Amino acid sequence: LDMIYGAKDYLHIMTPYLILDHETLQAFQFAAKRGVDVKIIMPHIPDKWYAFVVAKTYYQELLKTGVKIYEYTPGFIHAKSFVTDDEQAVVGTINLDFRSLYLHFECAAYMYKVPCIADIERDYQETLEKCQRITVEDCRREKLSVKAAGRILRLFAPLM
Repeated sequence: LDMIYGAKDYLHIMTPYLILDHETLQAFQFAAKRGVDVKIIMPHIPDKWYAFVVAKTYYQELLKTGVKIYEYTPGFIHAKSFVTDDEQAVVGTINLDFRSLYLHFECAAYMYKVPCIADIERDYQETLEKCQRITVEDCRREKLSVKAAGRILRLFAPLM
């Protein structure tokens, strides 16, 4: 949350799972509203269908406030990285879901003003070239069954 609230220019995230609590959702929305370039890369082909349909329930809420969402089209992406303003980065096993953030003892390296942050951002940009940008219209065209399943499963998000 500190990285999200402290971002001035950009916040770039790569994660295979996007199951947000209210506070994290709002932090992303506020960052985008204040002009931060917030981009999230998700897999286009999931490994867990139920986590993916829940993640999609957040897309419209994020997109409407200016967050940009991309899906990695070659397949599943399992990277977990957070980079902001060429100053901070986190790379590790931390997913953007309740269990990873609050229950499990996930591992990650936090970096601050070190040269390798440029390499992490460069990798992010190279990955972004293999992604398709998701729009609000894409969300509206989603099958009703996927939307319904996502909304029902979102009730159980803390358990996922």
